[in-house]
Amino acid sequence: MNDISWDYYRTFLAVLRLGSLSAAARELGLTQPTVGRHIDALEEAVGYQLFTRSQQGLLPTEPALAMKPYAENLAATTAAMRRLASGEIGAVKGTVRISASEVIGVEILPPILARLQDEYRELEIELSLSDSLEDLLKREADIAVRMTSPAQDALVARHIGEIPLGLFAHGRYLERHGYPQSPDDLADHRLIGFDRRTAFVRAAVDRIRTASPNFPIENIRWGYRADSNLAQLAAIRAGVGIGICQAGIAEREPDLIRILPEVFELPLDTWVAMHENLKSSPRWRVTFDALVEGLMAYVRGR
Repeated sequence: MNDISWDYYRTFLAVLRLGSLSAAARELGLTQPTVGRHIDALEEAVGYQLFTRSQQGLLPTEPALAMKPYAENLAATTAAMRRLASGEIGAVKGTVRISASEVIGVEILPPILARLQDEYRELEIELSLSDSLEDLLKREADIAVRMTSPAQDALVARHIGEIPLGLFAHGRYLERHGYPQSPDDLADHRLIGFDRRTAFVRAAVDRIRTASPNFPIENIRWGYRADSNLAQLAAIRAGVGIGICQAGIAEREPDLIRILPEVFELPLDTWVAMHENLKSSPRWRVTFDALVEGLMAYVRGR
């Protein structure tokens, strides 16, 4: 067990995620026989079969699922070590991995990061976009922009403020379907929302109940559903229907019109956080400070 190569675990994770040897080989830049040999060697070392064949591809066995979190920890640690090795002590140089939601990463961060990299030419940025929270203590990311107060210890965190969300629709949609005057009128409109009630969506619904008690969230019929905030934003811009959008993004686009502001507003409490061990390193410090400054300017409407 002590002689198992990290490459085998990396291959194991790729097969686990993609469900086939060929797909894992393409992602890793290996040949399919090499991927197969890695899995065979790992199975021999651990003493268990890790995958079974099915019409859906390779399915993980119970031992494989039990190994998954440990292999993911190895992957995160290895990636963090590569980022650490990419820099120089005392220099703003090397890789910084930033975790943020899709909308923040696509709509808000690019100009902030462009200014940062213009100033520090040898700084490299990795952007991980997801509505799930990457673990800063496990170094799945170096710095995170979060829409919730960090609960973990050993983090440096700055409170950015609240980003307001509201209901918006494109002018073309309202010309065709009319402007709703009350929450009851929403029943006659196409509303844009999520297709699955994930933990993220359940938490958002709870926040809506608290922040906008007059909004009939439980009775809303979502006529256009997508599992991506970016897809929903694109649908609002295309005139598909009425959806939830950051007020700061909508203010940039005169064709996006606010709907029932007195009934619906959802404030997103926003934070920037990183592991406290990184605060003395120049590249992580300047990136953290640039994110704080840029996001605070966005919240203030500048």
